[in-house]
Amino acid sequence: MFGIISAIAELARKEAGRSCFVAALMSGAVAILFASLPATTGHAADIGNRHIEILADQSLDTSPQIVRLGLNKSLVVDLPRAAKDVLVSSPKKADAVMRTPRRAYVIGMEVGQTNIFFFDDQGRQIVGLELVVEQDVSALHDMFARLIPGSNIRAEAINENVVLSGSAQSPADAARATDIAGRFAGDAKKVLNMIAVQGKDQIYLKVTVAEIQRNAAKQLGVDVDAAINQTAETAFRVISANPFSVAGQALSASGASATYQKGDTSITGVIRMMEENGVLRTLAEPTLTAISGESASFLAGGEFPIPVAADGGDITIEFKPFGVGLAFTPVVLSEGRISLRIKTEVSEITTDGAFGLNFGNANASLTIPGLKVRRAETTVELPSGGSLVMAGLLQESTKHNINGVPGAKDMPVLGALFRSRDFQNDETELVVIVTPYTVEPAARNKLALPTDNFKTPSDHTTNLMGRLNELYGVRGNAPAGDYSGRYGFIIK
Repeated sequence: MFGIISAIAELARKEAGRSCFVAALMSGAVAILFASLPATTGHAADIGNRHIEILADQSLDTSPQIVRLGLNKSLVVDLPRAAKDVLVSSPKKADAVMRTPRRAYVIGMEVGQTNIFFFDDQGRQIVGLELVVEQDVSALHDMFARLIPGSNIRAEAINENVVLSGSAQSPADAARATDIAGRFAGDAKKVLNMIAVQGKDQIYLKVTVAEIQRNAAKQLGVDVDAAINQTAETAFRVISANPFSVAGQALSASGASATYQKGDTSITGVIRMMEENGVLRTLAEPTLTAISGESASFLAGGEFPIPVAADGGDITIEFKPFGVGLAFTPVVLSEGRISLRIKTEVSEITTDGAFGLNFGNANASLTIPGLKVRRAETTVELPSGGSLVMAGLLQESTKHNINGVPGAKDMPVLGALFRSRDFQNDETELVVIVTPYTVEPAARNKLALPTDNFKTPSDHTTNLMGRLNELYGVRGNAPAGDYSGRYGFIIK
């Protein structure tokens, strides 16, 4: 259409010197073509201060032209002939001022829609405008282009709300655009996010929880039970039992005893010696896959019941989970940058910290076990394939007690009979390592299962050979090889 207009205008200029009539005819054709253009709807980025020129009146066509105008922006309207009166259907939405008979100024006052009609001195309609006043979001487009490069995000205003559309390279860019639009609109609730994220990545997370516990304990003591004048009216008895206060009890009930007895006097001594060394190794490697921006959780373990008081004195049962658990939310920030919100836990039932409940005269009791927990929760950022120590612990505890009879335990040589030694040393090393990977689906035949090499044996294989699996190792011999080059002993 605009190409036709330009051609007609050029032709009119060439023919201007030849015939005034032809020039006037061409000018009229240009005016008719402009008047026949469809009513402009505008774009959110083009609703600032504007200027429109009405080249033909609407005496015969009463359909209004749709014009979009930014809030608190102005519009200059040039009319084809002098206007006598102007009518604004909603003065709160817009204000129209006639500075000259053929030029009007329209200002958007409030978000909404209104109609503006211009009439000549005979009451005939010159032109009608359907004015849409909305937020000018052109500043948002500039901010998106400057602060979020590489994304194609568009903003449109609907009444006092902002609608975001288009595409973003990552969920972080979409969230950043929503935050910027929320500040622009004055309230995050006025922003509707319809941004499509280009190709959401899938994140495979591997967590390694490794722990080593070492403990050493030593106990040495002598229990003495001496009775003098047992048959007399006045008897004297000495009892010395070792408390072993560090461990709370003897590591073992075994020991070496010796008894001396003469007449009504007897002395019995029990030597308790025990040394204990132990090591505990814990290794858990949970893995989980989730789409960028979505949460995922995993638990391999179980649940045990615990009683919980309810209203009215009743008791209800709740289940407490234990085992190896993992929950995380990955967000791909950009190429090679992954943000992880991780929570991992390795727990097991233990008697440490357990307590019992007795139920009145029913001679019934209930023991609630405790939980030994290794738990970590944090937010980290690292590249695909990179590992990071999420949490770690190095703990060493040493306890050393000497118990004995006051005064007697300090005697040389014989004092050892009246004292006991209790020693305990505990060491713990714990580390939690996380490694994320950006992954894609693979063919099923490229994935291995833990059950691939397991085959249930037959009855005679189990009974005669004692096998629990049909296959052990790999059948066949390795191919024989040969050395290449010089080999053998080297004598210098």
